Amino acid sequence: MSNDALNDFSVAFNNLLQTAGTLVQQEITLVTLGVKTASELIGPVVKIPLDLVGNIFNNVGHTVQNVVYSCAPKQ
Repeated sequence: MSNDALNDFSVAFNNLLQTAGTLVQQEITLVTLGVKTASELIGPVVKIPLDLVGNIFNNVGHTVQNVVYSCAPKQ
């Protein structure tokens, strides 16, 4: 009888460790997916304002060039 109790305890303990390992693995997977998703979101969120600022400076430059060209004396 004591062998059966020891076997039952061993099986239960192994199941507990296996369940804990699975939970830890799933937590790691969730954190990894969260980091990956956050990095995929940050890329476009940062790129859009940078592109917008670049376009604004480009347009301002063209506008200044046009104003200078129109004010320059014609020969």
